[in-house]
Amino acid sequence: GGYPPADRGACVDVVWRAFRNAGYDLKAMVDADIAADRASYASVAVKPDPNIDFRRTGVLDVFFGKYGITLTNDVNDHAQWQQGDIVVFDHVKHIGVISDKRDADGFSYVLHNMNQQRRENDYLAFSRRMGVTGHYRWDASRVPKSVLRAWKG
Repeated sequence: GGYPPADRGACVDVVWRAFRNAGYDLKAMVDADIAADRASYASVAVKPDPNIDFRRTGVLDVFFGKYGITLTNDVNDHAQWQQGDIVVFDHVKHIGVISDKRDADGFSYVLHNMNQQRRENDYLAFSRRMGVTGHYRWDASRVPKSVLRAWKG
C-alpha cells in the first residue's frame, strides 16, 4: 500500500499522518483524484503509481492547489500562517505542516522531516531555506464527494 513503517518516513509522511490523525485518507483521495483527472498531475506523476503518488511532494502540491484554500507565500505575513496549514517548498522538493508554535519574532514553526535534529522548528525564519511555493489551508467542503475519503485504518 505504500505506507512506510511507523518509525520512518519522509517529509510527505508528516502530511499524510496529520491527515490520518484528522480522519482523512490522503492516499485514497490522491489516488481517486489522479484517476479522475490524470491531466492535472501529468507533470508530477508521469507514470501514476498508487503505491507512491501520495508520497510525492509535487503530487500533493497539485492536490492541495486544487482543493485547498490558496494563501500567501509571504512568510512575513505572520497572521496568514495558521496551525494545520500545508506549506510546499520549491514545488517538488519539500512539504510540511504549520505548527501551533511561533518563534519570538512571530514566525510559525513547521512540522517537517528532512533529517534535521528537531522535527518542529522555525524553518520559515531561516535565512537559508528553500523558497515557499505553496501555502494551503485544507477545506474538505471543496473536495468532491467522489474524491473525499475518510480514514478507515
